[in-house]
Order: sequence, then structure tokens, then C-alpha cells
Amino acid sequence: MGINNPPDRLDLLPTVVPLFPLTSALLLPRGELPLNIFEPRYLAMIEDALRADRIIGMLQPLDSHAGSSPPVHRVGCIGKITQFAETGDGRIMVTLTGLSRFRVVEELTTLTAYRQCIVSYEEYARDLVEDDGESDVDRAAVLTALRNFADANRLKIDWKSIEQTPNEALVNALAMMSPFGPEEKQALLEAKSLSARADVLVAITEIELARGNGPSTNLQ
Repeated sequence: MGINNPPDRLDLLPTVVPLFPLTSALLLPRGELPLNIFEPRYLAMIEDALRADRIIGMLQPLDSHAGSSPPVHRVGCIGKITQFAETGDGRIMVTLTGLSRFRVVEELTTLTAYRQCIVSYEEYARDLVEDDGESDVDRAAVLTALRNFADANRLKIDWKSIEQTPNEALVNALAMMSPFGPEEKQALLEAKSLSARADVLVAITEIELARGNGPSTNLQ
């Protein structure tokens, strides 16, 4: 699902964004992240975003057991709400489409139930360029890692569709769907380039397979 008129300059991105800390949730530019919103403060955040620019900042807590306002990683990714639906039982289902990674500059003191922060995108200006670094990806290594993971986990893969998927979409989708832990997800997020993310993805997959994390592990 694309975005109408995606931003192509940093000054088109908001400098203050609402924060949605969520362990193991990985959003990458042009990736799609489905979310099931049910906590009151985040329902309020979604309602406010829908009335404004529809943008949410996703990042991971440093410690998922540190209470309702845990310290967070400094790097996250903003996404735009491109789909939403009320469920009738108090929840909202949304899809976020990634725009750009950001670094937290300062968390604000606000009256909202949810957290907000000032962010900077300067390190990630290339995130706005679709297919940036497409030709630098070691596609063969990515596909080998995927095949080994699929074999170890007895997963069926639509290889015909995989063959037709561009490198950026393939690497980012595999990174976002991967069953790896929070630190591995953060490493994938913070990789400097698409090719670096592909290399990290391959390395993590190989480590997990070497540990014997086979059939008990499934793609999410």
C-alpha cells in the first residue's frame, strides 16, 4: 500500500511526533506495520493523529518490564496511518506505512496521556529516496539465508513472488517479519544503509540457525 504524495524533503516531516514504544515492533521506510490498538492512551494517540497528520513515531523500549513509561531507544521510525478500522469492541486496527527513521532529540512534558518528543531526521535523509542502495544488496546471500531459514522451520515460501520483489521491499519485509528479539530488531533498524541491513539480516539468521533455533521459530 503506497502513500499519496510521499514526502521527499526533510522539512516536510514533523519535528514533534507522538511516541508508541512497542517491544520487537520494527517499522522501516515504505514498510507496512499492522497494529491492534486497545490501550486508552494509544487510542487517544490514534484519534489525535487521525485529526492531524496521521503520523506516529514507533520505537522500542530499552526495558519492556520498566513500567508504563520505560526508557526508550533513541532511534525509531515514523509512519503514516494508511488504513484504520474500528472493531466495535473498543479497539482500532491500523496500518502504519514507514516514512523515515529518526533520532530522539528531547522528550517533551505534555498534557497528553501518550508521550511526545522532538526528533531529528538529519542522519536518515536517504530514507526518503525509494530504492536507495538497491544495487548494493547481496541478494544471493539474502535468498540463501531465507532458504536455509525456511528449510529449518518447514516454511512454505512463494519463491516466484520473491523473485519478482525488489531488493528494498524484500530486505525490509524480511527484517520486519523476522522472529528475532528486540536487540536484533534494533540492529536492523539502525543499519546505516539497505545493503548493511541485508548483511545484518543474513548474519542474525545464520547465528540463529547455528544455535539450533529451527522448527520452533516461525516468521511473524
